Amino acid sequence: MIARLLPYPLLALTIFLVWATITNAESAGLLLLGALLAVMLPLITRPFWPEAPRLARPGLALRFLGVFSADIVLANLRVARQVIGPLHRLSPALVEVPLDLRDPFVATLLASVVSLTPGTVAIDVDQQRWTLLVHALDSPDRAALIAEIKTRYEAPLKEIFGC
Repeated sequence: MIARLLPYPLLALTIFLVWATITNAESAGLLLLGALLAVMLPLITRPFWPEAPRLARPGLALRFLGVFSADIVLANLRVARQVIGPLHRLSPALVEVPLDLRDPFVATLLASVVSLTPGTVAIDVDQQRWTLLVHALDSPDRAALIAEIKTRYEAPLKEIFGC
């Protein structure tokens, strides 16, 4: 019964916490509305959600989140320095990263990880050719960017989800 009412309990909890935070919910009415949204939104959107693969290695997922968080901080510093410095030194590039993974959910997750890392934006996940099109703010060495994405992000995601 509870699984039918809360198909994605972590999503429901996240929605509730975000609601309580952004509304500065001090009244019972706002908290009740947040709880209602937390239950209803996942139920209404359930048909649109792909079946997410199960975590094969949850411990590795925590380690990956740590590496990813550190990469975000370092990339922010690098991008700030690049943008403040002479712009003519930047080498923007469009790079096609060949993917070894074949799971659409994990490929989309990889694209999100790349996009959340400042200095890079995933533009497209081509599921026909299994490539990820990435725009990089500064990438004088395309092969190095491809290797970095594959080793720092794709390989761990493949291990985490067992695909």
